[in-house]
Amino acid sequence: MNSQDAYKRTSDLIRNSATVKIVSIGLLILLLLIPSSMVSTLIHERESRKETVVQEINQKWGSSQIISGPFFTLPFKVYDRNQEDQLKYNIQYLYLLPEKVEISGDIEPHIRYRSIYEAVLYHSKIIMSGNFAIPNLSQSDISPEDVLWDKAIFSIGITDMKGIKENIVIRFNDQDYKATPGLKTNHIASSGVQALIPLSLNNIDNAFSFRLYLNGSHQLHFTPVGETTNLTLKSSWPSPSFNGSFLPSNREITNQGFTADWAVLHFNRNYPQFWTGNQYKINETSFGVELIITADLYQKTMRISKYSLMFIVFTFSAFFFAEIISRKRVHPIQYLLIGLAVILFYVLLLSISEHFSFDIAYLISAIAITTTITFYSKGILRSKYFTLTVCGILIILYSYLYIVLQLEDYALLMGSIGLFIILTTVMYITRKIDWYNLGKEQNP
Repeated sequence: MNSQDAYKRTSDLIRNSATVKIVSIGLLILLLLIPSSMVSTLIHERESRKETVVQEINQKWGSSQIISGPFFTLPFKVYDRNQEDQLKYNIQYLYLLPEKVEISGDIEPHIRYRSIYEAVLYHSKIIMSGNFAIPNLSQSDISPEDVLWDKAIFSIGITDMKGIKENIVIRFNDQDYKATPGLKTNHIASSGVQALIPLSLNNIDNAFSFRLYLNGSHQLHFTPVGETTNLTLKSSWPSPSFNGSFLPSNREITNQGFTADWAVLHFNRNYPQFWTGNQYKINETSFGVELIITADLYQKTMRISKYSLMFIVFTFSAFFFAEIISRKRVHPIQYLLIGLAVILFYVLLLSISEHFSFDIAYLISAIAITTTITFYSKGILRSKYFTLTVCGILIILYSYLYIVLQLEDYALLMGSIGLFIILTTVMYITRKIDWYNLGKEQNP
């Protein structure tokens, strides 16, 4: 045997070696991780663009709202002597929280669109009532005589003032007071409304009530300022997320909307009913509801894209076993084109779902890629049996992936079970293959 024949035989052995083929397929899979990561980056970019547009809509309508209060801002005198030994005083502020707060809210959701993006907005009608008790200042350094009770300021913290849709009238001890924008201090809330409502040491129970007509977006939160704070929210939005520091004690969620009740005691938080200064951040204890779009198209597409490696491996495996059984070689370039077609599915899904429903986009993309790879495999393998096998594998994979996507809570379980079944099936089919003699069988 001359050197040329030896070289040719060695070359044929390398081309037909199962080990070399598996290594080359593995390298192609690693190479295809680059466009796969680019798809993930594209999804993040489109999602970021959506969030920017949604924020622009929210800023004009009203952002997420946190209602802090009501509370009283009470000025009091603090005396000190100056260098001339003259007695002077400065004004500081005492913050007084209510004894009982009852809140009921009706949230009316709205969907607004800009171009292909949608934002969840709401209009809320909030009724608050309760009472204030005059605090016992004997355990503090403040004398009741130094408190300017006639300068008491009834305050309500509201995160985004653009959301206020009607004038706020506060009914306090059977008298009406019109609220004005702005807060005396920003120790409790940075923005809100206030009204000058005198207090008296002679009034044991100081009842209040008012209504808020408030626009907002995304979520609505409240701070538990009362010794007892009871909140009831209802809405026609079918997919709420109850979040914050406290979960509802009772809730009911249907396709027609939700209702939820909270009951929070002052023992459940870490600040008292009155204090001075800015030592407490009561917004950290806020709670409420978020109006969410369950698994929007970007979240769904991102979840599906995580299975891209699995799709590539299984599709390549189908062609690899077709090579072994039919003894027809598939070139690495052809593997690469097939892998790119699999990755193109996610780009098609993302682009189409931005204009149509996700289910329709998934169906169109899956049919397009399955058809493309099926006809391509027919041209490569020239076998009706293996062409139908490849088509069937792709149909099963895309169908199974869609089912897993719908089962949000059981996605990991179903995914792991599916992988186990597929791996077991492959091991069973290939159990009698003599991997060491594949090259000899193809080159007797």
